[in-house]
Amino acid sequence: MYTQALDTHGKEPVVAAAGESAAHAARFQSRVDADEKIEPKDWMPDAYRQTLIRQISQHAHSEIVGMLPEGNWITRAPSLRRKAVLIAKVQDEGGHGMYLYSAAETLGVTRDHLFEQLLSGAAKYSSIFNYPTLTWADVGAIGWLVDGAAIMNQIPICRCSYGPYARAMVRICKEESFHQRQGFEIMLTLAQGTAAQRLMAQEALNHWWWPSVMMFGPSDADSKHTAQSMRWKIKRFSNDELRQKFIDVTVPQAHFLGLTIPDAQLRWDEATQHYIGGPIDWSEFNAVLKGNGPCNRERLQARRTAWEAGRWVREAASAHAEKLAARTTQAA
Repeated sequence: MYTQALDTHGKEPVVAAAGESAAHAARFQSRVDADEKIEPKDWMPDAYRQTLIRQISQHAHSEIVGMLPEGNWITRAPSLRRKAVLIAKVQDEGGHGMYLYSAAETLGVTRDHLFEQLLSGAAKYSSIFNYPTLTWADVGAIGWLVDGAAIMNQIPICRCSYGPYARAMVRICKEESFHQRQGFEIMLTLAQGTAAQRLMAQEALNHWWWPSVMMFGPSDADSKHTAQSMRWKIKRFSNDELRQKFIDVTVPQAHFLGLTIPDAQLRWDEATQHYIGGPIDWSEFNAVLKGNGPCNRERLQARRTAWEAGRWVREAASAHAEKLAARTTQAA
């Protein structure tokens, strides 16, 4: 879902770092081509390692920042059942972040460093979470559209060439499928409700459709290094391929709900057997990515506040671990 970091550096060919022989690189690529999993202690090109750190950390950051828009509705959910389900979903997202930080750590980076990058604004997270959840229907739309886009993007990562990332994604995808069904069920209930509820559902679709379509990242023509990531089998499909799959699956779901996709140019193309939509306004995507979205500053400030509020817990846990280690040493 959350891999826009793949498009944050140049289009130039990847050059082997000092000490990386052509023979090592060739053997590495042959293993990738044979669909062997690369494990933490295996030799890998530095560029492969850095690409994975950037992608996995952005994915992890997106999971924990993504808790905020929906967590905002836990106290305001319309029923006890809705509240319990939403709490479970938000808890899942926190767990996903922890799996992914652990996977990133196997590449030699510390979790503290990753958090420092997020809190300083140096690291990115998915632009989709910089939009507000103004109504309960927005929570449904996030589950249906945002998590639906996440599943489309993340299922291929279960076959990623890097073992720890691929294995983490298996459980994450299972839980995301629950999240998507939860969101669709909210939208279905609203679409079958009163006129005001149907209007709320339509407005949520209008609000989230284009940001969800843009979640897959820039068009292939502008994607800076998708080709290399696909050669390494970090990615299995290009941005435009994943976006098209998402549109083809989601448009019939909107029709079933009786809702209208907010794209006047959307049409079914018999020749390609795909839905063809209008042009995407990438200026909005770029503005949000640069920190100028509706909630960019609010999201980062919330994470900084949480980090500071939890400082005493981290310090207490460290002190306890040091005491245990000292006792173990004395007993030995």
